[in-house]
Amino acid sequence: MAYNLTVAVVTQEGINMCQGVNPETSQGQIAPRGMRYQIAILGRRNAGKSSLLNMIVGQHVAIVSDIKGTTTDAVAKPYELLPLGPVTFFDTAGIDDNGALGEQRVKATRHVLYRADMALLVADDQGLTEHEFALIEEMTALKLPFLIVFNKVDICMPTAEDIGFCRQRKLPFIAVSAAKGLGDKEVKRLISELVPANLKEQPPLAGDLYNEGAHILCVVPIDTAAPKGRLILPQVQVLREALDNNCIATVVKESQLAQVLTQFSSPPALVISDAQVIKQVDSIVPATIPLTTFSTLFARFKGELPPMVAGANSLDKLQDGCKILICEACSHHAQDDDIGRVKLPNWIRSYSGKNITFDVISGHDFPDNLEEYALVVHCGACMFNRTEMLRRIRECERRNVPITNYGVAISKLQGVLPRIIQPLISEAK
Repeated sequence: MAYNLTVAVVTQEGINMCQGVNPETSQGQIAPRGMRYQIAILGRRNAGKSSLLNMIVGQHVAIVSDIKGTTTDAVAKPYELLPLGPVTFFDTAGIDDNGALGEQRVKATRHVLYRADMALLVADDQGLTEHEFALIEEMTALKLPFLIVFNKVDICMPTAEDIGFCRQRKLPFIAVSAAKGLGDKEVKRLISELVPANLKEQPPLAGDLYNEGAHILCVVPIDTAAPKGRLILPQVQVLREALDNNCIATVVKESQLAQVLTQFSSPPALVISDAQVIKQVDSIVPATIPLTTFSTLFARFKGELPPMVAGANSLDKLQDGCKILICEACSHHAQDDDIGRVKLPNWIRSYSGKNITFDVISGHDFPDNLEEYALVVHCGACMFNRTEMLRRIRECERRNVPITNYGVAISKLQGVLPRIIQPLISEAK
C-alpha cells in the first residue's frame, strides 16, 4: 500500500515563528519567556533601579528621573547575560511608594518578586533602611537568591554598619554608581554566580524517557483552538529536544495515527499526545508502547508531577457547591470550545455529576482566597518560568488546596491517567 508522508523540516527560523518571536532580535529575546531567568530589580523610589538596568544592558530602556515614582509599572527587558544565558530584567516601582495608587504599585512589585528567579536589591546613599530589611526577610523566606547593590557611590560609599550586616549574614553585595557606569562588569559577574545549581540544571522534558537515536511519535490535533500556521510551544520544545538528542520525531494528526503505526518497522520508543485526544490515542496505541501527553511532561518540567497527580485524583471527591479555579499562564482570545472555559468545566461536571462552579484567571495573578476552592486546575505553564510554577504549587500545599494541570486532569477524566503517568512513574508515585 502506498503511503504519502508529509515531512515538516524544523529550523531555527521555524521555531522562532512557533514561539512568536522576531528572528532579527538578539538571542536573549529569541528565548521563550518561560525559559529565561527572571531577575527582579527592587528598591525604594529614586534608589537608581532604572539607572542600574540601563547600565547592565547598555541601553536606555528605562526612564531615569530625579522625581520619585517615575517607574510605575514593571518594565521588562530581555537580555543575553553571558555566560548565564537569556534573562529578563524587571525594573519595578519603589517599595516605599505611598497613597492608594502607590499601594497598587507596591503590590505589582511584589507580584514580580513572587515569580523571580533572582533579585537585585538596590540601596542608595541612605543605605539599608526598614524597607530593605523587610525585603531581605521576605526574599529569605522565599529562598530567593539576591544581590544587594549599594548604588550612588559617587555620592557616598556604603557604611561600615551596612557592610557588616551583609558579611555577618553572608549576603552578596556590591557598590556601584549606575549613573557613572561604575561596576557594570562586576554586577554581571555576580548575577551569574548568584544562580543556584538547581536552576542551572534544566530538567528534561521527555529526553530521559527514550534513548539517543530513538524514534518518538507526536500526536497533534489541528482544531479550532490550534494557532494558525504554527505549533504551540510545548510541541515545539519536545521536537527541539528530540533533535538535540539525535532522535527522529514524527508528527501526525490523531486521524493519521493508526495508519502511521502500521508503517513503522519497529514500534516508537514513546508516543506523546495532545491531552484533548488522549482517549482516542489510548485506544489506538498498543499497551506495549509508552504513552503520555505534552501537558503531563510539562507538569514535571515546570513544576512537580506527584502533586499534580494527587490533585487530579481529588476530582473523585468533589461535592455539590464546590468551586474550582482554572488558571491560565497567558491570556488569549477564548474560542467557543475553549479548553479552560468550556471543555474542562463540562468534562468535570459530567465526570463528577455534581453542581460545580468555576472561576478563571489569566496571567501572573494568583488569588489570595485559595481556601475557597476545592481544586486548582492549571494550564501547562509553558509561558511561566519553573520558579513561579513551583511557588504556586507550594502556596496551594500551604493552603491545603489540591492542584493539577490540564493534561493530567483530562487523563483522569478520560480514565487513562495510570497509563499516562507510567513512563514517569518513579516520580509520580
